[in-house]
Amino acid sequence: MSTRLAVLGSPIAHSKSPLLHSAAYTALGFDWQYEAIEVAEGSLAGFVRSRDSSWRGLSLTMPLKKDVLPLLDTRDPLVDVTGAANTVLFDDGSLHGFNTDVYGVTQAFRDAGVTDLENVTILGGGATASSVLVALGQLGATRATVNVRSVQKAAPLAELGAKIGVDVTVRPLGVQDRSLIVPDAVVSTLPGHSEHDVVFAAAIRSGSVLFDVAYDPWPSTFATAWLEVGGRVISGLDMLINQAVAQVRIFVSGSASVPLENESAVLAAMRAAVTP
Repeated sequence: MSTRLAVLGSPIAHSKSPLLHSAAYTALGFDWQYEAIEVAEGSLAGFVRSRDSSWRGLSLTMPLKKDVLPLLDTRDPLVDVTGAANTVLFDDGSLHGFNTDVYGVTQAFRDAGVTDLENVTILGGGATASSVLVALGQLGATRATVNVRSVQKAAPLAELGAKIGVDVTVRPLGVQDRSLIVPDAVVSTLPGHSEHDVVFAAAIRSGSVLFDVAYDPWPSTFATAWLEVGGRVISGLDMLINQAVAQVRIFVSGSASVPLENESAVLAAMRAAVTP
């Protein structure tokens, strides 16, 4: 019986996770099956309960990253910090939850040579923003300006910042910062197709690293604006690949910190699978 895994969400047909994971298991020589399955909000518990012993794990998209929390028997510490689990490991009848999004962000920055941040700007206030904030804190950030459509809904981010030692200031999305401070990094967690009127001055675009979680379409509106002035840009595809590597580690060994056998070759195969 082949080992089974899947990425769940709604909609989910666009997901690149099957390409990434299939490439990884082929490179590892594993006969594992990984697919995308449509699972809507409110249906996760029934889906999980109906899995048989052939299932090894799940990757989750929003809003399932929060829906899964009551179902977990154990949680990685980052799950409790961020309030979201994007990875579930089936092990002897127990469900173990992990957050690999934080690793995906930190590793994307490190791969780009960015290892020390202090002052950052985040666009968007959803679950991804929580993982981004924690990741930026791990990279040294102590101040974060969070720009959101609803200031009231961003209260949990300010509370999260207080827990991890990051001073969070919340501003309405589209209201420009007139302090003339150029942040070390600007991170957009806004969907790639979302409409907004956010514009950054040339000084910020040329002096701040842009990390855009969106990767489709690419280059994004923000990435294009940064590239026009010779700014540095990190694609969300790098986050996607790195968080998937951590997921593969979990599914193979049960731990996100145990490197895969010949991991550099596995990573190259994964990147080739999603690079045009």
